[in-house]
Amino acid sequence: MPSFAVSIALLSLLQAALVALPRSPPRLPLGRFRSRWWALLPALSIVVVIAVIELDSDSATAFAYLALFAVPPLAALALGALVHGSRPVLALAAAALFALAWASQGSLAGEAAAAALSGLACVSLGWLLVSVVPGSWLKLGIYAMATIDAVLVVAEILQGPSSVLSAATPGGLPRLQVAEFGAARMGFGDLFVAALVGCLLAATTRQQPADGPKTGDIDPVSAHRRGRQMEAAILVGGLALAFDLLFFAVETLPATVPVALALALIELRPVGHCKRV
Repeated sequence: MPSFAVSIALLSLLQAALVALPRSPPRLPLGRFRSRWWALLPALSIVVVIAVIELDSDSATAFAYLALFAVPPLAALALGALVHGSRPVLALAAAALFALAWASQGSLAGEAAAAALSGLACVSLGWLLVSVVPGSWLKLGIYAMATIDAVLVVAEILQGPSSVLSAATPGGLPRLQVAEFGAARMGFGDLFVAALVGCLLAATTRQQPADGPKTGDIDPVSAHRRGRQMEAAILVGGLALAFDLLFFAVETLPATVPVALALALIELRPVGHCKRV
């Protein structure tokens, strides 16, 4: 069993990886569903889950079963179409990851497989949200999610329901509603916000001049977009690892905050302006 410091560092690096993984999402006919109000979902995902568990602790088991049935197909979708290097045949790897998570529950391999499934599912959820929410509003939704997460942690409102949710077991099957590795744990929302930022940056680029330089067959727009995404991933990794040092003073931290801060730093860079592509 790795130490808590090693465990939480690896989960923080998983967040960074989820920022880097998403590719530019394919265009789907979702225009009629497009609305700025969907930007409330990241923040509501915290508030509603916490409120429901506070009212009825048995609902945590229902959330655990929801994750059990929803995460594997969403992870398969990400592996098949939504992450860099995805191929339709790779969707089958989700079944292998689930089998490993089930057969090796309690081991590091099983925990890593379960965390990978949950993270990949978050990429699919993030892609769906990016497809129906204007980018500027979605950024506000991410900042709101991190703010609410921080307030609930500081007020010690989040810890109790979060522990109940994390402990819920769907009939002895893998717990996919939480990411656990070694001695550390992150909530599903902590992975979701990282994947959401990655999807947002993969679908957004700085404005490039029409006569900008081209090198060979490299699309400068795609290259620039990918560069911003990787820059954000490095920022998330560095900020999250630095944020983890606060565990020397407190027991619980809002892991959404470093991700939102990284997004803000990327957006504050005075290089052109952003547009959705």
